[in-house]
Formats: sequence, structure tokens, C-alpha cells
Amino acid sequence: MDPLLTVEHLSVEYLGRDSSVRVVDDVSFEIARGEVLGLAGESGSGKSTIAQAVLRILAPPAAITGGNVRFESRDIFAMSDAELRAFRWRKASLVFQSAMNALNPVTTIGEQIADVMLAHGEESGRGAKDRALERAAGLLELVGIERGRLNAYPHELSGGMRQRVVIAIALSLKPPLIIMDEPTTALDVVVQKEILHEISELKQRLGFSILFITHDLSLMVEVSTRIAILYAGRLVETAPARELFERPKHPYTRGLLEAFPSLHGPKKKLSGIPGSPPDLRSPPSGCRFHPRCPDVLERCPKEIPLRRPLDERRTVACHLYPGGAS
Repeated sequence: MDPLLTVEHLSVEYLGRDSSVRVVDDVSFEIARGEVLGLAGESGSGKSTIAQAVLRILAPPAAITGGNVRFESRDIFAMSDAELRAFRWRKASLVFQSAMNALNPVTTIGEQIADVMLAHGEESGRGAKDRALERAAGLLELVGIERGRLNAYPHELSGGMRQRVVIAIALSLKPPLIIMDEPTTALDVVVQKEILHEISELKQRLGFSILFITHDLSLMVEVSTRIAILYAGRLVETAPARELFERPKHPYTRGLLEAFPSLHGPKKKLSGIPGSPPDLRSPPSGCRFHPRCPDVLERCPKEIPLRRPLDERRTVACHLYPGGAS
């Protein structure tokens, strides 16, 4: 079966008057139907930029400078404005990082959900708004909010409820792909677990695929089928979620996992990753992780490591695996 989403050699730059900064560098991945692909990395690694590039909603000075993105074999970068309007929300929707900023503070949540249906022609003709509001009430119940909250304003809801509203909006046109950009950021751990549980249940019920973006690997392992690790704009490792969690290959992936405390098993000292992510205006030569890497080799500062298959399901971009053998 053809993949639902294919990203090939995607590059994004922020264009200045005299120079440019490449923030996404030759990124490739696929998402199958019904799959959850987790995209993890530190803040500033390019995760949200990739999500916005997929939907072609990048704002200047950001610009797509290379690669292509296909959805169900259709070239998204070749779509006209009218085709993009039909594609967004109906085929692929986005759960934004900050629910409070994503919602209109002076409009009820019911009207905001209904507006998506009306704007995309899901409901039309006489009584369209009433039908859209009734469907909006059903969507609220689907994400665990009583329909009596239909006339509430965003500031009258808790953080977790606002996040559920944004998920309801993303589900309103039943798209086969939902991009979730840090959907549990700023929520306490109990609400995070509730949201993740509801996302998993909705996926099982409705069958959509997810691009799940976060910097928290412990959350990602719970919901993802596969995980892709991003560092300084480049993919460094991809693997099935459980395999990556139990047997990380890239030194950066190991560092990320060792920086999170385990809720189960014996206590251990957290080591973290020394240093800071590079300034992409002048990134390190060769492997961008080499200034922070505990396993750095002589060739690491000189040569860019290529992503190589370790087996049928795993890839890694690291000079520790020059022949692609695990």
C-alpha cells in the first residue's frame, strides 16, 4: 500500500537580505495509513517548521527551498490555492502547540468548530449553521467535553479542555492525517495522560494517521508506532517506537532517553546531554552533533554522516555504523 504522506529531501530556509539560515536540511520520511509517527528533538530542531511546511503554511521569511511532499501521491507543493484550501482540514489538519493562542478569545468554542465546517462547505444551505453547531456538540462529546459547553468562551475552560477543543476542530472534517504539534505542552502530567489516552482511543475509532511532534520521548513512546529523531534540522535516527526506546543507536537518541526519569524500575542518575544545540547560522561541520557527542570519531567533524539502514525497519545517520550493520 502506498504511504499516506511522503516527505522527500525537504529543506526549509529563513531568508535574510544578505544571507539565509537552513533550519530543515534534507529531511525524508513516510507515514503509512493508520500509523503514528513521532517526531522528536530539542526545541529549535525544526519539528514545527516541518509540520508547517507539510501544510504549506510557512510565513515569510521562511521558505521551502528543496524537496517535495506528497499526500496520497499528490504533490502538495504543486497545488493551487484552491486545491490547498480543499486539502487543508479535509485531508490534513493541525493541532497547534498552544491551544489558548490557537482559539479566538471572543468567539464561543461551538462557533469556532462550526466555522470550519461552514468555511469548507461541509454544511451549506438553509439551516447550515444549526446543523454545524449540532455536529460541533457531538464533536465535543467525542473528545470528552459535555455539549453544554458549546457556548463557552476559551477563557472559561481549563487548559486540558481547551486542548480537547483544538483536537475537536482538527477532527471536524474527518481528515485521514492529523498533525499534532506538542499537543500536551504546559499541561500537568495527569491531564497529559488523559489527553494521550483520548488521542489513542480516537485514532482506534476513526482510523486516522498522526504526525506527533514533541521533545518528550517518554510521551512519544506511549502513542507512536515509529519515532524519528531530529537534531539541528537533520534526521539522525528512525525506528519502531519500542525498539528505539529499548535499544537506541545514535548517541543523541541515547542522550535524550537518559535525560528523562523512568517511572518504573530502579532509580538511576540522569546524565543529560552536555552543551547546547548549535547556532544554525553557523552549524558545525560534518556531523552537527559531534561537539556534544561522547563517542565522537576523527571523521565526525569532517564528513556528514548519511542515513543508512540498520535493518528493514531502522535507519541511523552516524559514523559509528559506516556499513549499516547494527
